[in-house]
Amino acid sequence: MKKLLMLSFLISAGSFGQSSLNAKIDKSADKIESKVIDWRRDFHKHPELGNQEFRTAKIVADHLRSLGMEVTENVAVTGVVGILRGSKPGPMVALRADMDALPVAERNDLPFRSVNTGTYNGQETGIMHACGHDSHVAILMGVAEVLAGMKKQLEGSVKFIFQPAEEGIYEPGVTTFGAKQMVEEGVMTDVDAIFGLHIWAAIEAGKIGYRSGPFMAGVDNLEVTITGTQAHGASPWSGVDPIVTSAQAILGLQTILSRNVNIAENPAVVTVGAIHGGIRHNIIPEKVEMIGTIRTFGEEQQTLVHQRIHEIITNIAKSAGAKADVKIGKLYPSTVNPPELTDKMLPSLNAAAGIGNVISMDPVTGSEDFSFFQKEKPGFFIFLGGMKKGGDPLTTPSHHTPDFYIDEAGFVLGVRALSYFVVDYMGMKK
Repeated sequence: MKKLLMLSFLISAGSFGQSSLNAKIDKSADKIESKVIDWRRDFHKHPELGNQEFRTAKIVADHLRSLGMEVTENVAVTGVVGILRGSKPGPMVALRADMDALPVAERNDLPFRSVNTGTYNGQETGIMHACGHDSHVAILMGVAEVLAGMKKQLEGSVKFIFQPAEEGIYEPGVTTFGAKQMVEEGVMTDVDAIFGLHIWAAIEAGKIGYRSGPFMAGVDNLEVTITGTQAHGASPWSGVDPIVTSAQAILGLQTILSRNVNIAENPAVVTVGAIHGGIRHNIIPEKVEMIGTIRTFGEEQQTLVHQRIHEIITNIAKSAGAKADVKIGKLYPSTVNPPELTDKMLPSLNAAAGIGNVISMDPVTGSEDFSFFQKEKPGFFIFLGGMKKGGDPLTTPSHHTPDFYIDEAGFVLGVRALSYFVVDYMGMKK
């Protein structure tokens, strides 16, 4: 009986201590909310493309230093890493925010509307935070300030990872992603677990979406060249038509999703985004080039889809007397939330948002290079609601569009959720 009473006391004491920390987080998050919004608006007005986030990185580094952290700059070109060491021993918990903007010209009529321009893929273009990375940076800066104010209560350390180039760098002969490069430079070596969030325009502000297991798709690039025999358009029998062959190949690819993939478990996507061939109305060209994107969930599904793409395209081309060169470039792996870690952190989400505001989601065919961090250490990734209350997800402007808009009312929940993850995970590792 004495042992049971003592165990009950220890559990109650631990719960009280955790509740006390969460209450402190809530108070600090509310206090800092307006500052987080101001930071976000400043970043939104001054967006920078991948590996060009010089202004953003300096603001982040200066802020982390002002909080007494160990700061390393120029990680993976423009990345910033800050370490907050708690006063007690414990795990190293990492939090990540991506900093880069997109080559999109903004159409929103906002006082902090982006008017920046730059060069992307050799073309002059508008630049916009059309995916919400500005909010990710501002929220994580807020979390840094909240947790720095609790340094004496932290049972471990926190690594703040401000990552460049999540959208990728695509230059002639160079394809790279900020998370992958950060991993290669050793950012995850001393980390026990990592957490991250993405603002999501199709979820109401004040709510959080999550999924256990495969959450976001792995993404690969598809490049195909079909070579036939050039001929006069009036006598197609004298050549081998790569245009007709390409059309048959594109239709054949759709059978992968309808006949080969078990879409009851996870979806998959094979999309041909561009096709180029020919120059004149009465000439059958020698070759046709196609490019596209592949989205899969998990390595087994990825292997199956890649195999079928090769088989279908090469065999259709062969049957027409043509030749096909199929290249698949692997980009991001699938973002997968480990079920064990998800189960452990779900109470933190419910405590931060309220049980009715935490949504279990279907798989998302968009992709995230947060997956590179998850390949190294256990990682949990969530969606933070950014749609205005009562909004319609079907009509709300989506990510990567000129009209993309975020309701800032959800930012304080993002600060609370990430902060809860840190103190709760540390409490689990006592």
